[in-house]
Parts: sequence; structure tokens; C-alpha cells
Amino acid sequence: MFATARSKIQTWITAGAGTIAALFVAGLMGAFGALPAHAPPQLSPDAAIEAGRWRLQPVRAYVSHARVYGVALKPGQKALVLEVDMTNRTAQSDKGYFNVFTPEGIALPDPSPMIALVRDSTLTPELHPGMTERMAYVWPLAGDAAVPANLAFAVTAEIFKPHDNLYGTPGWYNPYRLGTVTLPVADLPEGGQPQSGQSGSGS
Repeated sequence: MFATARSKIQTWITAGAGTIAALFVAGLMGAFGALPAHAPPQLSPDAAIEAGRWRLQPVRAYVSHARVYGVALKPGQKALVLEVDMTNRTAQSDKGYFNVFTPEGIALPDPSPMIALVRDSTLTPELHPGMTERMAYVWPLAGDAAVPANLAFAVTAEIFKPHDNLYGTPGWYNPYRLGTVTLPVADLPEGGQPQSGQSGSGS
């Protein structure tokens, strides 16, 4: 009789301890889940940004109301333009730069930019190893789209893997949000042309 009672008490204690442990773990998970996600770091526009295969130096941002670097606009459109000095840090020519910059907080008819070489308006050129070229990211916008005086651009980088898990080949994978760089946005008058010095070398 006493053995049976003692066994029941031990069972209750064990079950109670398990319930308390489960509630404790659930409480911890709930507490961590309630924590706000870390905001991406603010990157300085005045310093070079190491973004995986690219070294980036933002130059300026502006709104153009006319054709810019060979990118034609439809009637009633304007364009958001970001100029940046880009250096290919890899050992081979590359043009995997389409997703490096994304404007934040504005409506884009097409999130994919047109990208041009500033010095000769070549569209989407390959950039050669170790060479710095000034590139223009161009996003067409509706003519009445509001563009803030200071605009944040998300910067995406990738990780180099000597052996990809799927194919076993080296390359740049796993894009991630490196941070955000904020630039003032000028408004070029109708018929105004961007005057941008070119610090890069020829291809």
C-alpha cells in the first residue's frame, strides 16, 4: 500500500517537473520570439563598402526627367539614378551586380534596374578583375512618384564558397542583406544632363 502511494507521488512529481520545464522553455522561446529583429546596419556613403565580389563606393543619387546613359524613358516617366564606383574583387570578368542595390520606401514599376557604364553608356557590361568602373543604376518611375530628399538603398552581398553543396563548384552564393546606405537625392531639371567624372579605367 505504502509502495503504491509512494510510486504515485513520484509519478506526480515527475510529471509536474516536466510540465514546469516545458512551460519554462516555451516562455523563453516566446520571449525571444517577441524580441524585435535587428535592423540592418547603416553603411557610410563616404567609405568603400566591401560587398562580397564587389567593392562599392556610392557617388550620388538623383532624379532624371530625360533619357539617361542610354536608358530611354516612356512618356510621363522619370528615373531614379544611383551612380556608384564598382570594383570587381574576383579573378574573372563578371556582371552579377543586378541585385546589389535596391531603393527602399518608393514604388518601383519594375524592381530590376537598367545598369549602364557611365563613361560610354554601355548597358550591363562585364566588369574586369581589379578595375574600377563608374556604373549607373537606373530605375524608371511614374512621373508623379514621390522621391524623398534622402533615400535609403539596401545593399546585398554574397558569400564565396569553394564548393557548392549542390554542384560542388566554387562561386558566390547565399545573398544576404549587408546593410543600408542613405544618400541625398538631387532633382535634375528638364533637359539637364548628369555631369559625372569617371574615375574608372577602360575595359
